[in-house]
Amino acid sequence: MSKTFSFFLGCLIPNRFPELEKASRFVCDALDIGLEEMEGASCCPAPGVIKSFDKTLWYKVAGRNLSLAAAQGNDILVLCNGCYGTLKDVSMVLREDEGKLGMVRDSLSTIGRTLPYVPDVVHIVEHLCFDYGFEEIRKRVTSPLSANVAVHYGCHLLKPARYRGFTSFEDPTFFDELVETTGARSVPYLEKNSCCGAGGAVRSGLKDLSLDIARKKAASIKGADCIVTPCPFCHMQLMEVSEIPVIYITQLLGLALGGTPEDVGMEGPL
Repeated sequence: MSKTFSFFLGCLIPNRFPELEKASRFVCDALDIGLEEMEGASCCPAPGVIKSFDKTLWYKVAGRNLSLAAAQGNDILVLCNGCYGTLKDVSMVLREDEGKLGMVRDSLSTIGRTLPYVPDVVHIVEHLCFDYGFEEIRKRVTSPLSANVAVHYGCHLLKPARYRGFTSFEDPTFFDELVETTGARSVPYLEKNSCCGAGGAVRSGLKDLSLDIARKKAASIKGADCIVTPCPFCHMQLMEVSEIPVIYITQLLGLALGGTPEDVGMEGPL
């Protein structure tokens, strides 16, 4: 159950949402999940931007990040669906495709780096649900919550299905079950499995359309005290349109594990 990961923060959390890092470190400490810093890590790079213009560069930059974890002898733990979408997909492709693995290794050799093996890449939600386990989390909950929660999965946590393998993207329940380990209740809503509208560079290129998609999603939520996200990009998008608080999964878990709002980077209790 207890394991040490190379901790990949990505871009958005250090630059916009350090409170999500604070909450995640608090939860990992409370659950005895070890974190090793990835010094020199870069952007993943973003799947909706770099991959669309230069897929070879996308593999090479992701491969460099994978090489940092390989040098530490760890798998990678990520907090962002987009980072997960890049690093998990690249790690899977490199295991399947000797040609692409050779290309990445050749590129790394020009900067004095190696990739002796391809680390696995795990989203924090994936690890908590499928490796750590719901019952183990419940045992450690000291401050059960009574909130009604609207769960947002996001896209890259679930798809492409061939590189996930741990759930059906048609009707997932694992994130709801994780939320409910805290004592909170996951409430159904019409647009639950829809995109937040931010990804694929839509927010960058067509922000008004992007926010319209998010508004439609938020407007379909009824009877919830907050929205819980697994991704800082979705988090940023939904914060911009939601009339109820938007919190990250480790903020919710941190409160249930006995943390104060300050411990998890929140302004006040739910």
